[in-house]
Amino acid sequence: MVLLLAPLILTGAACAGNQEPSQAPVISNRPATIKQSPTTTAWETPGYWASKADSRSADVWGELDRNALHVQVASAIVVDENGRQLYAKNATMVTPIASVTKLMTAMIVLDTGVSLDRRITIVDQDRDRLRNSRSRLRIGEARLSRADLMRAALVSSDNRAAHALGRTTYRGGMPEFIKAMNRKARALGMRNTYFADCSGLDARNRSTAEDLVKMVRAAARYSFIRQAAATGEMMLYPFSGRPPLTYRNTNPLVRDPDWTIEVSKTGFINEAGRCLVMQTVINDRRVYIVLLRGSGRMTPFGDSKRIRDWLLTATQTVSR
Repeated sequence: MVLLLAPLILTGAACAGNQEPSQAPVISNRPATIKQSPTTTAWETPGYWASKADSRSADVWGELDRNALHVQVASAIVVDENGRQLYAKNATMVTPIASVTKLMTAMIVLDTGVSLDRRITIVDQDRDRLRNSRSRLRIGEARLSRADLMRAALVSSDNRAAHALGRTTYRGGMPEFIKAMNRKARALGMRNTYFADCSGLDARNRSTAEDLVKMVRAAARYSFIRQAAATGEMMLYPFSGRPPLTYRNTNPLVRDPDWTIEVSKTGFINEAGRCLVMQTVINDRRVYIVLLRGSGRMTPFGDSKRIRDWLLTATQTVSR
Protein backbone atom coordinates (compact mmCIF):
# COMPACT_ATOMS: atom_id res chain seq x y z
CA MET A 1 0.00 0.00 0.00
CA VAL A 2 10.27 16.78 7.24
CA LEU A 3 10.14 14.85 10.58
CA LEU A 4 7.31 14.34 13.03
CA LEU A 5 4.63 15.44 10.63
CA ALA A 6 1.13 15.72 11.93
CA PRO A 7 -1.27 13.19 10.38
CA LEU A 8 -1.58 13.88 6.70
CA ILE A 9 -4.82 15.43 5.56
CA LEU A 10 -6.04 13.33 2.69
CA THR A 11 -9.18 13.10 0.70
CA GLY A 12 -11.14 9.91 0.47
CA ALA A 13 -14.60 8.95 1.51
CA ALA A 14 -14.80 5.17 1.20
CA CYS A 15 -15.88 3.92 -2.18
CA ALA A 16 -18.38 1.11 -2.28
CA GLY A 17 -17.48 -2.23 -3.78
CA ASN A 18 -14.07 -3.61 -4.66
CA GLN A 19 -12.81 -1.04 -7.11
CA GLU A 20 -9.04 -1.09 -7.07
CA PRO A 21 -6.93 2.01 -7.72
CA SER A 22 -3.86 2.20 -9.90
CA GLN A 23 -0.92 0.34 -8.47
CA ALA A 24 2.58 1.52 -7.64
CA PRO A 25 5.86 -0.21 -8.55
CA VAL A 26 7.01 -3.15 -6.48
CA ILE A 27 10.12 -2.32 -4.45
CA SER A 28 12.56 -5.19 -4.73
CA ASN A 29 15.96 -5.40 -6.36
CA ARG A 30 14.50 -3.26 -9.08
CA PRO A 31 11.02 -1.87 -9.67
CA ALA A 32 8.47 -3.95 -11.53
CA THR A 33 5.16 -2.56 -12.68
CA ILE A 34 1.99 -4.08 -11.25
CA LYS A 35 -0.72 -4.39 -13.84
CA GLN A 36 -4.39 -4.12 -13.04
CA SER A 37 -6.42 -7.29 -13.16
CA PRO A 38 -9.90 -7.27 -14.69
CA THR A 39 -12.80 -7.28 -12.27
CA THR A 40 -13.31 -10.99 -12.82
CA THR A 41 -10.51 -13.21 -14.02
CA ALA A 42 -10.80 -16.77 -15.27
CA TRP A 43 -9.71 -18.26 -11.96
CA GLU A 44 -12.47 -16.34 -10.13
CA THR A 45 -15.17 -18.09 -12.15
CA PRO A 46 -16.97 -20.67 -9.97
CA GLY A 47 -15.86 -24.18 -10.84
CA TYR A 48 -12.86 -23.04 -12.90
CA TRP A 49 -10.35 -25.03 -10.86
CA ALA A 50 -12.64 -28.00 -10.37
CA SER A 51 -13.08 -28.24 -14.15
CA LYS A 52 -9.32 -28.69 -14.50
CA ALA A 53 -9.26 -31.77 -12.26
CA ASP A 54 -9.49 -35.35 -13.47
CA SER A 55 -13.15 -36.25 -14.01
CA ARG A 56 -12.80 -39.44 -11.96
CA SER A 57 -11.95 -37.40 -8.87
CA ALA A 58 -14.17 -34.39 -9.60
CA ASP A 59 -16.45 -35.14 -6.64
CA VAL A 60 -13.96 -36.82 -4.33
CA TRP A 61 -13.90 -33.88 -1.94
CA GLY A 62 -17.61 -34.40 -1.38
CA GLU A 63 -16.80 -37.83 0.10
CA LEU A 64 -13.97 -36.89 2.41
CA ASP A 65 -13.56 -38.71 5.70
CA ARG A 66 -13.75 -35.80 8.13
CA ASN A 67 -12.80 -38.09 11.00
CA ALA A 68 -9.44 -38.73 9.36
CA LEU A 69 -8.33 -35.12 9.80
CA HIS A 70 -7.15 -33.93 13.20
CA VAL A 71 -6.09 -30.29 13.44
CA GLN A 72 -4.53 -28.83 16.56
CA VAL A 73 -5.96 -25.31 16.44
CA ALA A 74 -9.13 -24.60 18.40
CA SER A 75 -11.10 -23.24 15.43
CA ALA A 76 -10.77 -24.17 11.77
CA ILE A 77 -12.57 -24.31 8.46
CA VAL A 78 -11.69 -25.57 4.98
CA VAL A 79 -13.84 -24.45 2.05
CA ASP A 80 -13.47 -25.20 -1.67
CA GLU A 81 -13.73 -22.74 -4.56
CA ASN A 82 -17.45 -23.33 -4.91
CA GLY A 83 -18.14 -22.50 -1.27
CA ARG A 84 -18.52 -26.13 -0.19
CA GLN A 85 -17.43 -26.70 3.40
CA LEU A 86 -14.96 -29.58 3.46
CA TYR A 87 -14.09 -29.46 7.14
CA ALA A 88 -15.04 -27.43 10.18
CA LYS A 89 -14.06 -27.31 13.83
CA ASN A 90 -15.70 -24.68 16.03
CA ALA A 91 -16.07 -22.58 12.86
CA THR A 92 -18.64 -20.24 14.42
CA MET A 93 -16.64 -19.53 17.57
CA VAL A 94 -16.04 -15.80 17.99
CA THR A 95 -12.39 -15.12 18.82
CA PRO A 96 -9.71 -12.40 18.53
CA ILE A 97 -8.00 -12.49 15.13
CA ALA A 98 -4.81 -10.48 15.73
CA SER A 99 -2.97 -9.40 12.55
CA VAL A 100 -5.32 -11.24 10.22
CA THR A 101 -7.01 -7.83 10.59
CA LYS A 102 -4.47 -6.34 8.17
CA LEU A 103 -6.19 -7.90 5.15
CA MET A 104 -9.21 -5.71 5.90
CA THR A 105 -6.92 -2.71 6.45
CA ALA A 106 -5.44 -3.13 2.97
CA MET A 107 -8.88 -3.48 1.37
CA ILE A 108 -10.09 -0.25 2.98
CA VAL A 109 -7.05 1.69 1.75
CA LEU A 110 -7.53 0.36 -1.78
CA ASP A 111 -11.27 1.04 -1.72
CA THR A 112 -10.78 4.74 -0.97
CA GLY A 113 -8.76 5.42 -4.11
CA VAL A 114 -6.15 7.46 -2.23
CA SER A 115 -2.74 7.77 -3.86
CA LEU A 116 -0.53 4.75 -3.24
CA ASP A 117 2.52 6.81 -4.23
CA ARG A 118 2.05 9.33 -1.41
CA ARG A 119 5.01 9.04 0.98
CA ILE A 120 4.16 8.92 4.67
CA THR A 121 6.48 9.49 7.62
CA ILE A 122 6.21 7.20 10.64
CA VAL A 123 5.46 9.41 13.66
CA ASP A 124 5.22 8.86 17.39
CA GLN A 125 1.49 8.30 17.10
CA ASP A 126 2.26 5.09 15.18
CA ARG A 127 4.15 3.57 18.11
CA ASP A 128 2.49 0.52 19.69
CA ARG A 129 1.77 1.51 23.28
CA LEU A 130 -0.63 -1.38 23.87
CA ARG A 131 1.82 -4.29 23.51
CA ASN A 132 5.11 -2.53 22.80
CA SER A 133 5.68 -4.57 19.64
CA ARG A 134 8.87 -3.85 17.73
CA SER A 135 9.28 -2.29 14.32
CA ARG A 136 12.30 -1.40 12.22
CA LEU A 137 10.42 1.66 10.94
CA ARG A 138 12.01 4.27 13.19
CA ILE A 139 9.86 7.08 14.54
CA GLY A 140 10.48 10.35 12.72
CA GLU A 141 12.91 8.74 10.27
CA ALA A 142 11.15 6.03 8.29
CA ARG A 143 9.26 7.28 5.24
CA LEU A 144 7.52 5.00 2.75
CA SER A 145 4.89 5.21 0.06
CA ARG A 146 1.44 4.09 1.03
CA ALA A 147 1.92 1.08 -1.26
CA ASP A 148 5.08 0.05 0.59
CA LEU A 149 3.39 0.53 3.95
CA MET A 150 0.75 -1.96 2.81
CA ARG A 151 3.45 -4.38 1.70
CA ALA A 152 5.20 -4.10 5.07
CA ALA A 153 1.89 -4.71 6.85
CA LEU A 154 0.84 -7.67 4.69
CA VAL A 155 4.19 -9.43 4.28
CA SER A 156 5.91 -8.92 7.63
CA SER A 157 2.89 -7.75 9.64
CA ASP A 158 4.50 -4.46 10.66
CA ASN A 159 2.18 -2.71 13.12
CA ARG A 160 3.55 0.80 12.65
CA ALA A 161 2.95 0.49 8.92
CA ALA A 162 -0.65 -0.59 9.49
CA HIS A 163 -1.28 2.23 11.97
CA ALA A 164 0.16 4.82 9.59
CA LEU A 165 -2.27 3.62 6.92
CA GLY A 166 -5.23 3.95 9.27
CA ARG A 167 -4.05 7.34 10.50
CA THR A 168 -3.65 8.96 7.09
CA THR A 169 -6.29 7.51 4.76
CA TYR A 170 -9.34 9.53 5.88
CA ARG A 171 -9.78 13.15 6.88
CA GLY A 172 -11.35 11.83 10.07
CA GLY A 173 -8.23 9.81 10.87
CA MET A 174 -8.32 6.49 12.66
CA PRO A 175 -11.93 6.65 13.96
CA GLU A 176 -13.25 7.05 10.41
CA PHE A 177 -10.99 4.26 9.16
CA ILE A 178 -12.30 1.84 11.81
CA LYS A 179 -15.87 2.72 10.88
CA ALA A 180 -15.06 1.89 7.26
CA MET A 181 -13.62 -1.48 8.30
CA ASN A 182 -16.82 -2.40 10.12
CA ARG A 183 -18.99 -1.18 7.24
CA LYS A 184 -17.00 -3.38 4.88
CA ALA A 185 -17.38 -6.37 7.18
CA ARG A 186 -21.15 -5.91 7.22
CA ALA A 187 -21.23 -5.52 3.43
CA LEU A 188 -19.35 -8.81 3.07
CA GLY A 189 -21.86 -10.61 5.29
CA MET A 190 -19.38 -11.01 8.17
CA ARG A 191 -22.08 -11.00 10.81
CA ASN A 192 -19.92 -11.99 13.76
CA THR A 193 -17.00 -9.68 13.08
CA TYR A 194 -15.96 -6.44 14.77
CA PHE A 195 -12.87 -4.25 14.32
CA ALA A 196 -11.49 -1.89 16.97
CA ASP A 197 -8.14 -1.12 15.35
CA CYS A 198 -6.39 -1.59 12.01
CA SER A 199 -3.37 -3.61 13.14
CA GLY A 200 -4.92 -6.42 15.18
CA LEU A 201 -3.12 -5.51 18.39
CA ASP A 202 -6.48 -4.80 20.03
CA ALA A 203 -8.06 -8.04 21.28
CA ARG A 204 -11.50 -6.56 20.59
CA ASN A 205 -10.91 -7.33 16.90
CA ARG A 206 -12.99 -10.47 16.70
CA SER A 207 -14.38 -12.79 14.06
CA THR A 208 -15.13 -16.42 13.26
CA ALA A 209 -13.52 -18.90 10.89
CA GLU A 210 -16.69 -18.81 8.77
CA ASP A 211 -16.58 -15.01 8.50
CA LEU A 212 -12.88 -14.93 7.66
CA VAL A 213 -13.40 -17.11 4.59
CA LYS A 214 -15.53 -14.27 3.27
CA MET A 215 -12.79 -11.76 4.03
CA VAL A 216 -10.08 -13.83 2.33
CA ARG A 217 -12.24 -14.30 -0.77
CA ALA A 218 -12.87 -10.55 -0.90
CA ALA A 219 -9.19 -9.70 -0.40
CA ALA A 220 -8.21 -12.01 -3.26
CA ARG A 221 -10.13 -9.80 -5.70
CA TYR A 222 -7.43 -7.14 -5.33
CA SER A 223 -4.38 -7.79 -7.47
CA PHE A 224 -2.28 -5.64 -5.12
CA ILE A 225 -3.16 -7.80 -2.13
CA ARG A 226 -2.64 -11.04 -4.04
CA GLN A 227 0.83 -9.96 -5.10
CA ALA A 228 1.88 -8.56 -1.74
CA ALA A 229 0.45 -11.29 0.48
CA ALA A 230 2.02 -14.03 -1.65
CA THR A 231 5.48 -12.41 -1.63
CA GLY A 232 8.12 -14.55 0.07
CA GLU A 233 10.72 -11.82 0.52
CA MET A 234 11.15 -8.20 -0.49
CA MET A 235 13.27 -5.10 0.11
CA LEU A 236 11.99 -1.67 1.12
CA TYR A 237 13.81 1.66 1.38
CA PRO A 238 12.42 3.60 4.37
CA PHE A 239 15.59 5.57 5.10
CA SER A 240 17.12 8.02 2.66
CA GLY A 241 20.73 7.27 1.83
CA ARG A 242 20.75 4.00 3.79
CA PRO A 243 20.66 0.35 2.69
CA PRO A 244 17.26 -1.27 2.18
CA LEU A 245 15.51 -3.43 4.77
CA THR A 246 14.71 -7.03 3.87
CA TYR A 247 11.26 -8.26 4.83
CA ARG A 248 10.25 -11.93 4.85
CA ASN A 249 6.72 -13.26 4.82
CA THR A 250 5.50 -14.36 8.25
CA ASN A 251 3.91 -17.39 6.53
CA PRO A 252 6.79 -19.77 5.67
CA LEU A 253 4.52 -21.81 3.40
CA VAL A 254 4.72 -18.97 0.87
CA ARG A 255 8.38 -19.90 0.36
CA ASP A 256 7.67 -23.66 0.22
CA PRO A 257 7.75 -24.97 -3.39
CA ASP A 258 5.13 -27.59 -2.49
CA TRP A 259 2.57 -24.85 -1.92
CA THR A 260 0.78 -22.39 -4.20
CA ILE A 261 -0.32 -19.56 -1.92
CA GLU A 262 -2.41 -16.81 -3.52
CA VAL A 263 -3.37 -14.86 -0.39
CA SER A 264 -2.36 -15.39 3.22
CA LYS A 265 -2.02 -13.60 6.53
CA THR A 266 -0.76 -14.72 9.91
CA GLY A 267 -1.63 -13.28 13.28
CA PHE A 268 -0.67 -13.55 16.93
CA ILE A 269 -1.49 -11.92 20.21
CA ASN A 270 -1.86 -13.84 23.47
CA GLU A 271 -5.66 -13.61 23.39
CA ALA A 272 -5.88 -14.89 19.80
CA GLY A 273 -3.19 -17.54 19.79
CA ARG A 274 -1.51 -18.38 16.49
CA CYS A 275 -3.72 -17.65 13.48
CA LEU A 276 -3.42 -18.26 9.73
CA VAL A 277 -5.78 -17.60 6.84
CA MET A 278 -5.04 -18.61 3.25
CA GLN A 279 -6.33 -18.90 -0.25
CA THR A 280 -4.29 -21.67 -1.81
CA VAL A 281 -4.43 -24.17 -4.67
CA ILE A 282 -4.35 -27.90 -3.93
CA ASN A 283 -4.63 -30.46 -6.73
CA ASP A 284 -5.63 -27.73 -9.22
CA ARG A 285 -8.46 -26.51 -6.98
CA ARG A 286 -8.74 -23.34 -4.98
CA VAL A 287 -9.11 -23.93 -1.24
CA TYR A 288 -9.73 -21.51 1.63
CA ILE A 289 -8.15 -22.44 4.94
CA VAL A 290 -8.74 -20.57 8.20
CA LEU A 291 -6.93 -21.69 11.35
CA LEU A 292 -7.46 -19.81 14.64
CA ARG A 293 -6.25 -20.08 18.23
CA GLY A 294 -3.21 -22.27 17.66
CA SER A 295 -1.24 -22.92 20.85
CA GLY A 296 2.24 -23.22 19.34
CA ARG A 297 4.18 -21.01 16.93
CA MET A 298 4.17 -23.67 14.21
CA THR A 299 0.73 -25.13 14.93
CA PRO A 300 -1.17 -23.44 12.05
CA PHE A 301 1.53 -24.40 9.55
CA GLY A 302 1.55 -28.01 10.74
CA ASP A 303 -2.25 -28.07 10.50
CA SER A 304 -2.06 -26.63 6.98
CA LYS A 305 0.20 -29.48 5.91
CA ARG A 306 -2.13 -32.01 7.52
CA ILE A 307 -5.05 -30.51 5.61
CA ARG A 308 -3.11 -30.58 2.34
CA ASP A 309 -2.09 -34.22 2.86
CA TRP A 310 -5.68 -35.11 3.77
CA LEU A 311 -7.03 -33.60 0.55
CA LEU A 312 -4.29 -35.08 -1.64
CA THR A 313 -4.66 -38.54 -0.12
CA ALA A 314 -8.39 -38.55 -0.80
CA THR A 315 -7.83 -37.53 -4.42
CA GLN A 316 -5.10 -40.10 -5.00
CA THR A 317 -7.22 -42.88 -3.49
CA VAL A 318 -10.08 -42.22 -5.90
CA SER A 319 -7.74 -41.83 -8.88
CA ARG A 320 -6.17 -45.25 -8.42
